[in-house]
Amino acid sequence: MREYVITIYQSIRDFLQYPIFNLGKAEITLALLLYIIISIGLLFYLSAKLKQLLQNRILARYNIELGIRQAISTIVRYIIIVVGLVIIIQSTGIDLSFLTVLAGALGVGIGFGLQSVTNNFVSGIVILLERPVKVGDRIEITNPAGETINGDVVNISGRASTILTNDNIAIIVPNSNLITSTVINWSYNDRRVRFNFPVGVHYKEDPQTIKKLLREVADENVGVLNSPPPDVLFDDFADSAMVFILRVWTSQYIQRPGVLKSQLYYAIHAKFKEHNIEIPYPQRDLHIKSGGPGITNKSDS
Repeated sequence: MREYVITIYQSIRDFLQYPIFNLGKAEITLALLLYIIISIGLLFYLSAKLKQLLQNRILARYNIELGIRQAISTIVRYIIIVVGLVIIIQSTGIDLSFLTVLAGALGVGIGFGLQSVTNNFVSGIVILLERPVKVGDRIEITNPAGETINGDVVNISGRASTILTNDNIAIIVPNSNLITSTVINWSYNDRRVRFNFPVGVHYKEDPQTIKKLLREVADENVGVLNSPPPDVLFDDFADSAMVFILRVWTSQYIQRPGVLKSQLYYAIHAKFKEHNIEIPYPQRDLHIKSGGPGITNKSDS
C-alpha cells in the first residue's frame, strides 16, 4: 500500500515538473505556472482587501475625507501590486532581462492597440495624485454626444470613474475625459453652493415687503444655511412683473437643487397668499388702428 502511494506521489510530481515551454534560459513547468497564477491571484485579492482596510478602517480614524482616503489607498495598492509582481517573478528564477527584451519587442505593437487604455490609466494616476476630482464630489461633465451628466463620483479605478446620478444610474466615464474635458466640480473647495431662484411679483407690490417675505421663507427652510446668509436682489423691471432673485446657500441639497427649489417655491406661494401678494401673469396690449370710415380705435388688454 505504501509503495502504491509513493508511486502516485512520484507520478503527480513528475507531471507537475513536466516542462511546458522555455522562457529564455528558464524552464516553465506546470508546477511553476500554477505557482505564478495562484501567487498573482492572491496578490490582487490581498491588495484589494488591504486597500479596503486602509480606506475604511485605518485612515478613517483620522477623519480624512473619503476622496483623499480613496486616493491614498488606491496608490498604495498599485505600489504593492508592482512590487509583488517583481518578487513573484524573481522567486521563479525567470530571467528578467529576457522579459525586458520581450516587453520592448512587444511594446511597439501593443502600444498602438492599447493607447486608449494607457491614456486612461495614466489619467487615473493623475486624478489620484492631483485630486481635481475625488470620490464624493458632485460634478457636472459633458459627454462626447453633448449631453450634460450630473452626479456624484463614487469610484475612481485604473481605467474609468463611476458617476452615480440622482436617478441611481451609474455612468462609467473614462478617466481621460475627466482630464481633457471641462468638469464643473460643485464640491471642490467645500460642499457649500449658492443657488439663485427668480421670483416675479406685480408692480403694485412694495419691493421692501417682498424682500422681507422672501428672506423669511429662506430662513424658515432647514436646508438653507444661515452663514453665508440668504439675500434678495432686485433683478429686473420685466414686461409684466418686477423680478427678484432669492439667493441661498446650502450644503444639504447640493445633489438635489430641484428639491430645494420646489420647497422654496411652495413656501413662497403660501407666504404670498397669506399676505395677499399678487403674482402676475404675462399680459399683452393689442392696438387695432382704424382701417377706414366708420371704424374706431379699439384697445384690448
